[in-house]
Amino acid sequence: MSGDLLRRARQWLLQDPDPDTRTELSDLIEREDLAALRDRFHAKLEFGTAGLRGELGAGPNRMNQVTVMRAAAGLAGVLGAGRHVVVGYDARHKSSVFARDTARVLTGAGLHVSLLPGPLPTPVLAFAVRRLDADAGVMVTASHNPPRDNGYKVYWGDGSQIVPPIDSEISAAIDAVGRVDRLPLDGPGTLTELGEAIVDDYLEAVTALPLGDARELRVAYTPLHGVGGATLTGAFLEAGFESPMSVEEQRNPDPDFPTVAFPNPEEPGAMDLTIALASKINADLVLANDPDADRCAVGVPLGDGTFRMLTGDEVGGLLAEHVITHTTGDRMVATTIVSSTLLGKIAQAHGVRYGETLTGFKWIIKAGPGLVFGYEEAIGYSVGSDAGLPVRDKDGIGAALTVAAIAAAAKRDGRTLIDLLDDQARRYGLHATSQLSLRVDDLSLIADAMARLRARPPGELGGRVVTAADDLSRGDGGLPPTEGLRYHLSGDARVVIRPSGTEPKLKCYLEVVVPVTGDVADARALAARELGALTSDLDAILASGS
Repeated sequence: MSGDLLRRARQWLLQDPDPDTRTELSDLIEREDLAALRDRFHAKLEFGTAGLRGELGAGPNRMNQVTVMRAAAGLAGVLGAGRHVVVGYDARHKSSVFARDTARVLTGAGLHVSLLPGPLPTPVLAFAVRRLDADAGVMVTASHNPPRDNGYKVYWGDGSQIVPPIDSEISAAIDAVGRVDRLPLDGPGTLTELGEAIVDDYLEAVTALPLGDARELRVAYTPLHGVGGATLTGAFLEAGFESPMSVEEQRNPDPDFPTVAFPNPEEPGAMDLTIALASKINADLVLANDPDADRCAVGVPLGDGTFRMLTGDEVGGLLAEHVITHTTGDRMVATTIVSSTLLGKIAQAHGVRYGETLTGFKWIIKAGPGLVFGYEEAIGYSVGSDAGLPVRDKDGIGAALTVAAIAAAAKRDGRTLIDLLDDQARRYGLHATSQLSLRVDDLSLIADAMARLRARPPGELGGRVVTAADDLSRGDGGLPPTEGLRYHLSGDARVVIRPSGTEPKLKCYLEVVVPVTGDVADARALAARELGALTSDLDAILASGS
C-alpha cells in the first residue's frame, strides 16, 4: 500500500508546474510521510454544482494548478472549441495563477477567453457572462472559506451557476483528462484581457435598481480583506450616496485575513471592528461583504449606542417588500426551503408569485419567469427591477446598495430598519429564525447523524409536537431529492436539518412564528425563548446520538 501511494505521488510530481507544491510534495515523499500523503491522495476533490473548493496544497485532494488545469480541460471538453468563456478571480492565494492556468488551457483547446482586469467580486463575473454573451464563466474563489482554501465556480451562458446534469458532464470530462503537462496551452483559441469598462457596465446595471431618491445616510463598511471595497464604493458614489466609511485594517485585499478567525461576516467576532467604527462615527447603517462580495451583512443601531446584526431572513423580508412595491407586472420572488416562510406571506399579500427551491442560488435563479428578487438565509440576495435581475446570482454589492436606499428613506421619515421590521411583524406575524451548526473533522459523522435521525425521529422538539416529517432525500415536499430532513412542529414552527454543501458542517435551520398582539418586543422575547428551547433539544440529540 505504501509503495502504491509513493508511486502515485511521484507520478503527480512529474506533471506539477507549481514550484511551491512540488517542494511540498517532494519533502513528503522524501520523508515517506504516509499519513500526509494519504490525506492528499486517498481521494480527490469532487466537481459538483458548487464546482471545486478545498485546501491549497499538492495532490488530487487539494486545490492546486494540476487540479485547476484538469477542471479547465474538462470544461473545455464539454463546451467544445470555438466557445467563449469569461474568467474571473478574487485575491486569495493562487487565485490569479489559477485564472491564468484556466485561460491557457481553454485557449489551448480552441476556446475564446475574456479575462477580467484584476481581482473582482464574483457578481461582476456573473454579470459579465451575460453582458458579453459568453457560453460559460469561471470564477476562482473560495468565498468566505478559511485563508488556506481556494475554489473554482462555473457559470453557464445564462449567467447562473451550473446545475445537473451539466456538473456531472464536466466531472466525467475531468476524469478523462490525462497528464496536464501534455495539454496544449495558449492557442489556437484567443485571450482577451478586459479593461475597466466591464466594471463600469456592472456599476451602471446595479445603480439602475429601484433605489428611490433618499440619499442621506452614514454607513460603516468592511469588505473583510476581500475584493468588494472598490466596487461597492464606486456603486455608492455613482448612485449618489456618500462614500461609506471603511474599516482601515480590513479595507485592502489580504489573502491571510489577519484580523478575523474566519472571513465570514456571520462568524462571531468578524464584525467587531466594523461595529466599533459604526459606534465611533454614529453610523446609520453597518454593511459588510464577504471576501468575494457575493454576500451582504447588515447591522443597525438600536438607539442606545449599540448595534444589532440582522439575520439573512430579516434582510430578505425588507428587500422583498421594497422590490415588490417598486416593480410592476407579473413578478415572482423566491427563496429556499431553509429560509423563513415569511417571503411566501409577503408575496401572497402583494399578489405576486412565490417560489420555494432547494438550497443554493443556482436553484433560486431558476424558480420561474419574472423573477425580480431571490434570497437565501445565508445573507445572499439578488435584487432586480422591472427589467429583471442584473446579476443572476447572489450579489452583495447590489444588495448593499438597495439596503442603503431603504435605510435612507426610513431615516428621512424619522424611522429605522428596526421600525420597518416591526411593521412586518405586525402585518405577517413575527418570523424568528436561528441556526445550529455541528462542525466536524470526519464527514462520516454527518452521515451517521442523519442515519440516526431517520432511524429514531424525534416526536417532540422544544416542547412542540412534531406533526409531520419530510425526508427530502425522497423528494418529499415536491422538490428534487436532496439530503435533508424537515420537521413541522405544532404552533407554527419548523426545523430543517441538512449537511452544508460547502463546509464540513451539519446545519439545523429553526423557525418559530409568533403572532403580534401587543408590543413587538414582547413577541421577540417570546420567540427567543422558543428558539432557545428548540436549540437546546436539537443540541442534545446531535451530541448524544439519541
